[in-house]
Amino acid sequence: MAVRIPGIDLQEYYTQLGPIQPVIEDDRVTEVMVNGIDHVYVEMNGKVVLTGIKFESEDQLLNVIQFIVRSVGRRIDERVPLADARLADGSRVNAVIRPLAVDGPLLTIRKFSKDPLQVEDLIRFGSCTESGFGFMKACVMAKANIIVSGGTGTGKTTFLNVLSSFIPPDDRIVTIEDAAELQLHQEHVCRLESRPKDINGEGEISIQRLVINSLRMRPERIVVGECRSGEALDMLQAMNTGHDGSMTTIHANSPRDALARLETLVLMAGVELPVKAIRQQVAGAINIFCQLSRLRDGSRKVTSITEVTGMEGETITMQEIFAFESQGAGPDGKIIGSFKATGIRPHILDRMFAMGLQLPTEIQTLFPDPRMMAQR
Repeated sequence: MAVRIPGIDLQEYYTQLGPIQPVIEDDRVTEVMVNGIDHVYVEMNGKVVLTGIKFESEDQLLNVIQFIVRSVGRRIDERVPLADARLADGSRVNAVIRPLAVDGPLLTIRKFSKDPLQVEDLIRFGSCTESGFGFMKACVMAKANIIVSGGTGTGKTTFLNVLSSFIPPDDRIVTIEDAAELQLHQEHVCRLESRPKDINGEGEISIQRLVINSLRMRPERIVVGECRSGEALDMLQAMNTGHDGSMTTIHANSPRDALARLETLVLMAGVELPVKAIRQQVAGAINIFCQLSRLRDGSRKVTSITEVTGMEGETITMQEIFAFESQGAGPDGKIIGSFKATGIRPHILDRMFAMGLQLPTEIQTLFPDPRMMAQR
């Protein structure tokens, strides 16, 4: 079920979006990019195209932006000329106005499908395989700490949403986001959303503060929409002090880049820590990196599932469990390739066996249960 703002009729709400109402209501459109009054781009089927949509004036575009931002209790003006918000249906919004936007207001809307994508959908789209998801399901069941890494527009939030669906229904989940986007179906979910400064420059509630507060809420799973600042240190400390099964996303182009990015984010917390200490925190906290990429043909795929195995000296060691191997492009320009296991046995499965859990059927042939083999 999509995130909705209470007390708002969705159809009436859409009419306030002016010229972009048709593309917001078009299920084929996944992103809307407004560059000033006469350049409106949309993404359809992985391709960005220019539409013929135009705003009558800059004031009309500003009114649409103000309507969106104010409906979620946020502000945008000359003093605060950029804002993150969301539509009533849960779609993510970013707006920038003058003086930061030199050529006129900019509005970017990342749409979410009315029905959240499920595992079957991503397998059908070729984003990942049945065995890949089977392994990720095993990791979630084993309460592995997972980071979904990838560039902008690779589908990190969608994938995090799918991974969250593997969490047992009786676990208490706390979700923390800048703008509430995750659509979990479990009943025991506590949703927290950060708050920017008010008109007086006060009242800000950061992601970092929410992460710290969540530890007092008896969470069994902490799901942070995205780590982008000092909250990374609090996440790592939580993962290292018994809050297993936590998940978040991070901007990075590879698992190794994600490690470097984590180090940078921890330093942003303002705590003076030697690099080795940070890496020990990371190695002790993170179990799995799931790397998403957007390929040349516009498709979004899981390109690597990598396990953190420990440290050698001052270097964090990892092993790749699944990898996407490209075989080039077909006549239609579509990337041809396969996503398959590398043959390395992941350590995280030992935790699952120790917990007495049954291995998902999708990966039983890839990673035989040693308990079953011992009985033969």
